[in-house]
Amino acid sequence: MINPRVCEGCGDCSTQSNCLSIEPLETELGRKRVINQSSCNKDFSCLKGFCPSLVTVEGGQLRKPKVLEASDMQAYALPDPMFIQLDQSYGIFVAGVGGTGVVTIGQLLGMAAHLEGKAGSVLDMAGLAQKGGAVFSHAIIAPTAAHILNTRIAMGQADLVLGADLVVGSSAEAVARMRPGHTRMLLNADVAPTAAFVSNPNWTLAARELRQELEQACGDGRIESVDASEIAVKLLGDAVYANPLLMGFAYQKGWIPLHHRSLEQAIVLNAVQVKKNLEAFTWGRRVAHEPEVLARVFGSTHRIDQPAPHGATIVEFKRSGSEFEQLREHRAAFLREYQNDAYAAEYVSFVNAVSDAEMRACGTQRLALVVARYLFKLMAYKDEYEVARLYTDGEFLRSVGEQFEGDWSVHFHLAPPLFAKRDDKGHLIKTKFGPRMLVAFRLLAKLKGLRGTWMDVFGYTAERRGERALIGEYRETVLAMLGKLSRGSLEKAIEVAGVPEEIRGYGHVKEAALVRGQAVRVRLLGEFESLVDGAGGSRAA
Repeated sequence: MINPRVCEGCGDCSTQSNCLSIEPLETELGRKRVINQSSCNKDFSCLKGFCPSLVTVEGGQLRKPKVLEASDMQAYALPDPMFIQLDQSYGIFVAGVGGTGVVTIGQLLGMAAHLEGKAGSVLDMAGLAQKGGAVFSHAIIAPTAAHILNTRIAMGQADLVLGADLVVGSSAEAVARMRPGHTRMLLNADVAPTAAFVSNPNWTLAARELRQELEQACGDGRIESVDASEIAVKLLGDAVYANPLLMGFAYQKGWIPLHHRSLEQAIVLNAVQVKKNLEAFTWGRRVAHEPEVLARVFGSTHRIDQPAPHGATIVEFKRSGSEFEQLREHRAAFLREYQNDAYAAEYVSFVNAVSDAEMRACGTQRLALVVARYLFKLMAYKDEYEVARLYTDGEFLRSVGEQFEGDWSVHFHLAPPLFAKRDDKGHLIKTKFGPRMLVAFRLLAKLKGLRGTWMDVFGYTAERRGERALIGEYRETVLAMLGKLSRGSLEKAIEVAGVPEEIRGYGHVKEAALVRGQAVRVRLLGEFESLVDGAGGSRAA
């Protein structure tokens, strides 16, 4: 697991493991990381990432979801949809990620057609995608074998596209099978990160643009989406059941020319997690027939129509006042917990001064908003006291308890700077610590008042001295720009103020990020000065 509040979003865990199960988690404090428990293969290679946010939970198991009305799901009376008149071949194109059951869906459709005495052809295009790559399945259903002229669905001839993943579902291979006004598409609103996220921690999927391309390919009103992965996790405990849930949803909409009994029998004959797959299929039918059931099960309105990044959980704060004032008050409250009232007041005083100066020069608060965000980031650097606080204030252990059941315990993987060994590159080596580390964390958290004083034994390390120096350097840089700020130089000043966004991580990872960030800062400051000098020259002329 990853403690998202300790996580810096540096991506070293992805770099070390090259694992797609480490996914982006959007929070109010920026992008963090989360491990997809459904797809994680438990090789623990991500633990090599130099970060104290990675922990292992041992001795327990993933908590089984307590589903409302789960006991009688198979007996739940659902009306049959309006069946499609099958007088010619009907092509269902399934597009998804390897390892999630895309091929299985194609095989289930083919077997169900056989059980009904219909003709069925299934062609799987998996290539080298054993897990994590693009996989396609061409499932063709027809009244007789004579109606099937090709085992591949021809260009523009897909009657239904099951998009188990947005990226694969919007690929050229899938879009080529669509035809406006003819093809229907059911899309899993969950977005699994691509391999680009492994090498680029700032990776962002253009979900809205991909959705627009699909709407053009299928035509207006012919795409429906449901967050099948999230529903499967919450109702059945694993995202692997998302695809049979999609199949059930499509069936209930009347988009699959087969009877539910044959589809259910095919699931039984497949003999893999029969009970859960049948429940997933039935839940898909029920969500399609009665969307409001999700609100009752989850206790809130559930997103069905808008794709969003996998695992995205945005913690929002809502207060009166401008966006700048909201963010300032939220960050100040955090800094009070981080250190004390005086430390928070110091922060508020500085960002208010920036806001006042910007209002006089430009009539805006855009620079002040960026400074409020990144001065906070620098002031709330995660030293030993803060990491200890974020592990022992109750929030993390509560989140572990929500995900795991049984006799579990948390084990930490840390590299204490005062006594950890170093490798041949001079980097600190992480060591595993048991649950008793929480006792030390609780003590450290209470000693946060020592931070920055002569009694702060951790404060003498080069990393901590550098972090404190960075705060002063940032303030000096911002103050120097304020004296030259104008509407013409505002955009470049905002870029300079946003440089700390790239300074992430711990130890040598953060040191390398700092070197890159300082190079960017110098370049942007030079560009800012050029703008100021150019504006001055114009005024003089």
